[in-house]
This record gives sequence, C-alpha cells and structure tokens, in this order.
Amino acid sequence: MGMSVTISAATEQDAEQIFKLQYLCFQGEAALYGNYRIDPLVQSLDSLRQEVAADCVFVARLGDEVVGSVRGSTTEDGAAAIGKLCVHPRLQGHGIGARLLRAVEAALAEERGATRFRLHTGHRSEGNLRLYRRVGYQTVGTFDSPDGVPMILLEKPAGTYVATA
Repeated sequence: MGMSVTISAATEQDAEQIFKLQYLCFQGEAALYGNYRIDPLVQSLDSLRQEVAADCVFVARLGDEVVGSVRGSTTEDGAAAIGKLCVHPRLQGHGIGARLLRAVEAALAEERGATRFRLHTGHRSEGNLRLYRRVGYQTVGTFDSPDGVPMILLEKPAGTYVATA
C-alpha cells in the first residue's frame, strides 16, 4: 500500500467524506436486515455536520482520503454513547475499527469524563459483535431500534483496553 492509516479528530472539512463513507459502509448492514431506512443511510449531511461540531468524532485517513469514522457523545448518566463506526470495505479486517474505538474512548474519558462506554449493533452483525467483544464490550441488553432492527446493547467500563490482536 505504501501509506499508513492515521487516526485523528475529525474537522468540519471531513463531514462530506464521512457522509459518503457512512453511506457506502452501511449498505451491507442494510442488506443484512433487508432495511434500507436504517439511521446511517437516512441521516442528512447537515445532521452529520452538527455531530462533527458537537460530538467527539474521529476519522481514519489513508493519505487525504477518509477511510474510517466513529462518533461518541456523553449521556446524562456518565456513560458515553459510541456509534456509526465504519471502515471502508476494502480496508476492513486490518485493526482500523479497533484503533478508532480506542481513540474515541480515550477522548471521551479524558475530555468528557465518561465512566463507561455503550454501543449497539444489529443482532445479526456477527463481525461487529466479534470486534466489540474482542475489545472488551459485553452484552447488557437488547432493544428494537426505531427502524425496527433488533439490536444488541454492549457496554464496558472506561479504562478497559483489551488487546485487539
């Protein structure tokens, strides 16, 4: 490949690339559930720009191209909600998702005082579940998302960085 992937905080200028990447990456999830109305596919660019401005957003870059992204925000109960983790399909399986998770977790704990992290994924999303469990998340519940997809809720305490190899 010749270049290495770097992880950094997203900027306002990254919003459009994140938007396009998110749309590409969540096609597989939509197909898995036969539901193309899942939140990442119907989110507006303006809404995403607001998240980049207000939330803790990280991107993975290969040169000038955004090839991964993740978002996090703190909730009233001291937890941090992490979501919309995505890595370009051609680069999946190389640890980029785990690196993005570590970056957003560290920032949420250090800058926003998060005491635990919470995320969710669809019940059929085995690859996502493997990654989340490998980095220390445990299932704490289930729920149906507003778009009707059965979800698994996972959580872990802040400071729990399990090896990703």
